[in-house]
Amino acid sequence: MGTKLGKLALLICTMMLQACAAQSHLVADELETVTKENLKYYLYYPEDYFDTEESYGLLLFLHGGGESGGDLEETKETHPPKMLAEGKQFPFLILAPQNSHAKKWWNTGAVVQLLDSVAAVNRVDKNRIYLSGLSRGGSAAWELATQYPEKFAAMAVVCGMTPLPYAHWIDQEMPIWVFHGDQDDVIDVEESDKMVEKLRDMGHDVRYTRYQGVGHNAWDRAFTTDSLYTWLANKKRKN
Repeated sequence: MGTKLGKLALLICTMMLQACAAQSHLVADELETVTKENLKYYLYYPEDYFDTEESYGLLLFLHGGGESGGDLEETKETHPPKMLAEGKQFPFLILAPQNSHAKKWWNTGAVVQLLDSVAAVNRVDKNRIYLSGLSRGGSAAWELATQYPEKFAAMAVVCGMTPLPYAHWIDQEMPIWVFHGDQDDVIDVEESDKMVEKLRDMGHDVRYTRYQGVGHNAWDRAFTTDSLYTWLANKKRKN
């Protein structure tokens, strides 16, 4: 009996020593990190921008994965940069950066730094900054809306996706317009269906255009919808 008790005591002591040893390797520390991002971009000015002194709205547009990591010229293959290259005029500035990583998500922190820098050196009405993106850029737009809820006056998302709980972080005062094709085989339309339903249940002002028979390239129809730009231009954040 004594031998058994001795072995049990030894086992308990060993376990306690192991626990103490494990705890002794848990060290608290901190490191200040610096992340650099090289963002190339196009900046469009309205036709009469340099003839007046008034402030203008600004649309931040984020492209999809197909234009990531290549030459900046490739961003002109999708809307609205494609429309700008074809001579389309808009009533606000358009900032169209390029994601420099072919296989990575947008660095949204860097995008906001770029946006703030451009807004600071141009006549941009801080209450009329609009947000839009498609596919991977649409997902980044959702992320920006959750991380910077007081920055944007309105948002238009085309075939993007985001975790449903993010709905709780989005400013209820910001109007949203969502576009998606019901035959999308890259980002399922249910991603938008569920997010729109969640936001509406929470009292958000959400428009939803769900294209029938359209695949992942819903942007071809969404960004050639003239009423989208009129809708954006009429939005303004309350001070």
